Amino acid sequence: MAELTEPGWHRGTAPDGTGFIRAGSGAPVLLIHGVGMNAAIWKPQIALMKDRWDVIAIDMLGHGPSPLPTEDARLADFAGQAIRLLDHLGLDAVSIVGHSMGALVGQEIALNAPERVRSLMSLNAVFRRPADLAQAVRERAAELNGAENPSGTDATIARWFGNPVPDSLAEAARTTRAALQSVNPDGYARTYRLFAHADTAHGDRLSGLAAPALFMTGSDDRNSSPAMSAAMARLAPRGRCVVLEGERHMMAVASPDVVTRRIVDFLESNDGASTSARPAMDTAFDAGEFRRALGSFLTGVTIVTAIGPEGEPRGFTANSFTSVSLDPPLVLVCIAKKALGHPVFSTSKCFAINVLSEEQRAASGVFASKSQDKFSAVEWRFGPTGSPLLAGSVATFDCDMEQLVDAGDHSILIGRVREFSHNSSQPLGYCRGAYVSPGLSQEALAAAPPDMEVGAILEDEGRVLFFETVDGFFELPSGRGLGTPGDTRSLKGCLAAKAIQAHLGFLFAVWDDAAKPSRTHVYYRGTVAAPHSSDRQVRLVDIDRIAGLNIADAAVRSMLARYVRECREDAFGVYVGNEVEGEVRPLAKPVSMNTSG
Repeated sequence: MAELTEPGWHRGTAPDGTGFIRAGSGAPVLLIHGVGMNAAIWKPQIALMKDRWDVIAIDMLGHGPSPLPTEDARLADFAGQAIRLLDHLGLDAVSIVGHSMGALVGQEIALNAPERVRSLMSLNAVFRRPADLAQAVRERAAELNGAENPSGTDATIARWFGNPVPDSLAEAARTTRAALQSVNPDGYARTYRLFAHADTAHGDRLSGLAAPALFMTGSDDRNSSPAMSAAMARLAPRGRCVVLEGERHMMAVASPDVVTRRIVDFLESNDGASTSARPAMDTAFDAGEFRRALGSFLTGVTIVTAIGPEGEPRGFTANSFTSVSLDPPLVLVCIAKKALGHPVFSTSKCFAINVLSEEQRAASGVFASKSQDKFSAVEWRFGPTGSPLLAGSVATFDCDMEQLVDAGDHSILIGRVREFSHNSSQPLGYCRGAYVSPGLSQEALAAAPPDMEVGAILEDEGRVLFFETVDGFFELPSGRGLGTPGDTRSLKGCLAAKAIQAHLGFLFAVWDDAAKPSRTHVYYRGTVAAPHSSDRQVRLVDIDRIAGLNIADAAVRSMLARYVRECREDAFGVYVGNEVEGEVRPLAKPVSMNTSG
């Protein structure tokens, strides 16, 4: 084993032969590696943490210079080794970070000697493997005989990093391969055989875990899946789940900065003990963006999701969603106490709210039913909390459970938003027992009279698209009907001719000519990517400068004045009337962030 050259780092050996690395000063943190690795695999974490913590990385039994475990070793043997090391170092209580097998050892210590554990972080931990995964890992364990196995190392690297290994993971794969090739074959085989059967060791005991606990894995770690981490976090009284998007089993090696930042965040939040002391990264939202994301819900429809006690995805349809607070970012949704999913959601540590788009109407019906396999009808992925996020949603809010409130025949789930997303798709509406569309159907416009004027107010990052005429007037994009890109007289044809990529959103105004009532004008709101057009007529004008533009059509001037005002208020409506008089019908009441009642 290579000698440590980092100044201030100490490679030591305990009286029982246990090897360890120690560096830094402060509150103690014990790092426990997985099968086939050694203490040095934690070098990136030690380097990043040593200035604030006393970091100790242990070589598990059978790894590094530590003695071999017995043939029939148990988790308690590995936990006992770690406790003896703490005794040798004079440490009463530590925070523990364990990876894979090391996570199981950390849990064993926390359950058997809770007074020794201040907080627990389980990275890429296994829990109640599905039958196919359990069979595969046990078959691999049965094949180990304590001999060198180069092909086994290749298979492990492929399983952990992919085959072929992506260039971005090549260095991490080389580091991992070197550790696997240096491990004692007998130590590896004996430890792996224990690991293959230890996924159920704590299934009935995690409810008694006293320490605050973080269960973190990667979205692409199939063998230590997000569902497993979510299930463990659900059982642990002070558990929390974090899923890192795009990460795999060796994420602590492949993305040490990202993983260590999460570890540090958890340690800093009073060892994870206080739900009110969340890491700053959870609440450092752009308030305007957060408000706009909340505004995606238009008296609409959501699907609320979580992970059940067996790691299974659960969900139900709800339209009782509302925002509660910007700081901290809180939202709520209600569930009937008689609902089949109430026992799951009322006890879950986290949940996600998916605001549905018009294209998800069928999914709304499925999740409102008693179907046993709702998730087979939708595409989804695990969010940062481990809760399912549905593809195609207008907005998603991935939440930790902040509070459960009893409210008559319903329970109110108040969630602290961990992460959110939103887009410009049309939301699905629901009113008086029926689905509704907040916009005017573009299919209906396609069949409208050919002399109907259809235009758009297209925005890009606070700027609106105009065409400037040769005599200095400014006009919005418009045409005869919605049309097609090939019809140059239509709106779509007008935009296509100038190579403008636009997305039409909500209806904004509909009015008739007072002098010719049969002629109708229809304008949408929408978005546009900054055009790469050589046409000098194309202009993007800041919203605050629109009032000073030379616009010939009085009705369009009036409409744009309303648009500027409603942008500032972040509350839009639809004008219906003629160019002289009419009314603005609000699409929805403005989102209120006042929690005082």
